[in-house]
Order: sequence, then structure tokens, then C-alpha cells
Amino acid sequence: MTIHQHPHVTDRDAHFVGGGIASLAGAAFLVRDGNMPGENIHVYEKLDVVGGAMDGAGDPDEGYLIRGGRMFNYPTYECTWDLFETIPSLEDDSRSVKAVMDEFNEAHPSYAKTRLMHEGERIDAGEYGLTSQHRQSIARLLLTPEPRLGDTRIEEWFDESFLETNFWYVWATIFAFQPWHSVAEVRRYMYRFLHEFPRLHTMEGIDRTKYNQYDSMILPLRRWLEDRGVSFEYGHEVTDMDIVPSRTGRTVERLYCETDSGTESVPVEPSDLVFVTNGSMTDGSSIGGMDEAPELNETGASWELWKSIAEDNPQFGNPSVFADNVTETKWASFTVTLHNTDLFDHIVDFTNEEPGNGLVTYLGSNWLLSTVVAAQPHFANQPDDVKVFWGYALFPDREGNYVEKPISECTGREILRELCYHLQCEDRLPELLDDVTCIPAMMPFITAHFQPREPGDRPEVVPDGSNNLAFLGQYAEQPRDVVFTVEYSVRSAMTAVYEMLDLDREVPPVTKHYRKPGVLADTVRAAYR
Repeated sequence: MTIHQHPHVTDRDAHFVGGGIASLAGAAFLVRDGNMPGENIHVYEKLDVVGGAMDGAGDPDEGYLIRGGRMFNYPTYECTWDLFETIPSLEDDSRSVKAVMDEFNEAHPSYAKTRLMHEGERIDAGEYGLTSQHRQSIARLLLTPEPRLGDTRIEEWFDESFLETNFWYVWATIFAFQPWHSVAEVRRYMYRFLHEFPRLHTMEGIDRTKYNQYDSMILPLRRWLEDRGVSFEYGHEVTDMDIVPSRTGRTVERLYCETDSGTESVPVEPSDLVFVTNGSMTDGSSIGGMDEAPELNETGASWELWKSIAEDNPQFGNPSVFADNVTETKWASFTVTLHNTDLFDHIVDFTNEEPGNGLVTYLGSNWLLSTVVAAQPHFANQPDDVKVFWGYALFPDREGNYVEKPISECTGREILRELCYHLQCEDRLPELLDDVTCIPAMMPFITAHFQPREPGDRPEVVPDGSNNLAFLGQYAEQPRDVVFTVEYSVRSAMTAVYEMLDLDREVPPVTKHYRKPGVLADTVRAAYR
């Protein structure tokens, strides 16, 4: 067996393809734990901003935009907290991002009183409504090893009545599961969050950032990396890579980037490191406006690159499983900026939920609309007299109840009219919408990671026989952890860096909360509510 002696870390470069949280975390772990000089690290991002799905942009005049909001859980998210305990916050660099977040959540604990509504009435979402058959199906799922589930869909495992229970509506709208998604992913979520099972309806276990995740997490992390010399190559779309096979494995020797000035070729030494975020939940996103519906894109740069390199390397996974079914993986979200706060105030009164409490889902909505009214301000540059809220629709192709078209074809104004119908204030249109901006976003791959899959469809973080290439993000396989979380991306980065540098450090294990005394008993009790 040949032992490869790599040069010292100071003589190696690292190349990150994609500027999402996985790459930023990977760069941070290289510097913090691997002692790699920041100036040796290069991040290539096709946009002019990093952060990927953890976004937040805009201003009070043009309107704010967040395509989604990440929720956090303190007993879990082991790698995320490991990172952000060591990143100084922007407001006060003597305190970490995690410390500021802890303080905020102590002051603004989540406790949703009105998790589900139907025709203006609050539904007791704590009455999960599971039958003995539903409970048996859940127990059978937990006892079935994941490989035996294969690409089984949720609707194939559970009967139709399960998909009409309060439990399913709470579960599906918190985590964004659809009936046609992978039941293997549901199984992972149940194990990972079993300790939250009794209080899913109140969202008590969910923690949030003070502002949107871009302002609260991405900006301080980017600043920390820039201070250490990490270079961010914006407007660089990596379209291909030279991956050369040999008896000792596969080695990346060159990256090809499309830029405004043409194609750039980046040479890669055999001892250098290449980290690729293969696939992205926000790739191909398009943004509409108050009087403009967003377009639907069918592909994106990260998917094209993954398909290109997987063609000759089957151990790099099967991107088509996730990327070729946009009808099943898309949904629409919208961000509302209000100078006239009457609608904001009406939502707070109508739902009886203070800003910051949680997610309200309107069960009478054909689109399955949900709204989130965050604690204000939600943007660092948001004036006191401007309010912001966010919402999304899980069924983007169904015709609305009031606006007779699918949300995928709606302008911001039409989305607000439909929402006002479910808030029973449509008689106050159009004055409610005066001086209000709603920006819709269509995301073709937002739940692509939940698509039914087989073992091997996601590549390993460091594939067998890979000499200098690792995969990061939602589409790199990590046993027992759950996709659609910041933690999954950060864990992939930590795993990749520690393995590629052969560091004598442990990646924190996925905590087995389901083995703690009392968790199982509490879960069983909740299942009988």
C-alpha cells in the first residue's frame, strides 16, 4: 500500500466550488482547525454574493427578500454550534454569533399558540389525531433499516388518512415534506428530532437568529474569513473539471470557470484540495415583483457541473434522481415589506401570535399557505416603522381559492390578495396593500434533497479512490443526519476537512436523543393525543 506524503498545509491550496454555508464552513475549519493560511483558500461563486440558501437582501424602499428561513435546534446541530461559538458577531466582536443567538432566543422564546388555522378558526394542533394504524406505520418505519426502504415514497408507506391528520400538517409544513417524498428521509427526521415530537405543534424547541440568517450568520463568517485572507471569486461559475484517473485513484487537475471576461482555467496541484457543493436547493431561483410573476427555471449551474463530473465517475452519485423532477421539487415563497403596517397588525391579531412565535398554516388554502412573522426588525438595516413577514406555499400548482390561478403564476399583488382571503380581510383590499411590497420567489429545486433515492445516489463526502476531491452540502451522504438543515451542510464541511487533512480531531457525533430516558415515553404519549 502506497503512503502519500502531502506537503505541509502552508504549501497547499484549497478550492471551494460554490459559496454556500458548506463552503464557508469548510474554509473556516481549514483555517481554524487545519492551520491553513487563509490566502491559500479560494471560493468560487457564480453570483455576486455568498451564503447560498442562507440569504437576506434588499432595503425598505425596494423591498426585502428572503427565499427561506432556517430553523435551529440546540440539542442537535452539534457541528454548527462548534463553528459559530468561535465566530465573532458583527454587532459585538467580543461575543460569538452563538452567544448573541442564545441571548436573543432567551428574550424571544418560540411558543406557537396558533400553529394551524381553518377558515379563521384556530385548530388545536396538539391533538395529533393519529389512529392505531398510523402509530403502527410510524413504529414499523422506525424499526425498518434504511437500506430496506429504498426509494419508497411517503404516500406508499402511510395510508391516505395519515396525510389528513393534524400531525402530518404540522410535520409537513415545518420540514416541507410532500407525500411523494422519500420515506427514508422521514425516518431520519424522526430519529433526529424524536425529542421534539411532543411539542412540534408549539415549536418550542426551535431557535432562531436575531435577524435573517444572512445578516446574523453569513456576514460575520464572511468577515472572519476575509480578515484571514480567504479570497472570494465572485462571478465565477465552475462549469467543468479535469479529473484524471490512475492506479492510485482520481485526482482533480484543473477547474474551468465561466466569467464575464470568458473562460478561466485554474490549475490544481495533486496535493491541493477541491471541495464541491454538488447541487443546490436555491439554484435556478427566479424572483418576481409586486406586478410580475417569477419564471420557472429547469436547471442550474451546480446541477450541470455535478452531472458533468458524475458521467464518467459513477461513485460521484446520481444527480438526475434529484434534479430531473422540477414539478415535484419546486415551491414558491414570498417576502412582504410593509410601510403601511395594517396587514401586519391584522395577521398578529387574527392569528393571536406575537411576532417571533412561529409558523401559521392555513389549512383551507388550496396552495397550503403558511406565514412566518419574525421578531422585528428582521433585517439589520430595517427601520422601526417598516415591518417584514415571509410566507410559502407547499402546493404551487393548485389553483388558489380566491385568485383563480396557481401561486407559481402569481404576482406579489395576487399572492397578497389570496392571503387576505384566508385572513378574512379581503373586503379591505386594496387599502391594505397600499405602500406594501411583496416579492415572490420560485425555487425549482427547493426540496430536491427529499426525492426518493437509493443508496449511492448521493456520493460519499470523500468518495473511495478520491485523492483530492470532496463533496459538500445537502447532496453528500452522511449517515443518520438530516438534509434541509444548516447542520447537514456544516457537518459535511467538517467531515471533509478533517478527512482530507487527516486531522486528529473528532467530528461531533449525531446525538442519539431517542435513547434518552423519557424521550420515548413522551413520544408515545404524544402519539395518543
